[in-house]
Amino acid sequence: MNWKVVVCLLAFVLLGANAYAQDVPKLDLFAGYSYVRENPATSGIDSFSMNGGSASLAYNANHWLSAVADFGGYHTNNILGTGVDGTLSTYLFGPRISYRHHSRITPFGQALFGVAHIGGHDGLAFSGSNNSFAMAIGGGVDFKLSHRFSIRPVPGDYLMTHFDELSLGAQNQNNLRVSTGVVFHF
Repeated sequence: MNWKVVVCLLAFVLLGANAYAQDVPKLDLFAGYSYVRENPATSGIDSFSMNGGSASLAYNANHWLSAVADFGGYHTNNILGTGVDGTLSTYLFGPRISYRHHSRITPFGQALFGVAHIGGHDGLAFSGSNNSFAMAIGGGVDFKLSHRFSIRPVPGDYLMTHFDELSLGAQNQNNLRVSTGVVFHF
């Protein structure tokens, strides 16, 4: 009799876990506007703002762990009055931890690593580009509006890049990235 109870409890737990896992979509696709506050490491050079967009694709392995691919592009004109226009692109990958306790609110944290690329030109003779290591650590909250659609109002990340600055060599730039947009669930 004890074995029947144990088998029934085990079957109940396994079926319940399987039903719970089915509530989590396999893929989340985010697209939206992003703002980056670029902070050069060189003393005496002020911070400046960049605007653009970002997109990410998250594969949800289970109800709490996802693998994320995040891509962003940001641009600014006339950096600090120098006449140079600049573009920053990021290609980041890593894990995301989500807390899916409530049906409509899902907070998450992530640690993403990859490559950043900058390019600049003044419209005349100057043109340059550079690649570096990049890392984004942060999180946000998704607000579920329907089974297939959520909004992500203000996720934020510490965005570290490691570009060459002037003649000082590679320096860490400690930047802020804030985004807003929509999430599609598949």
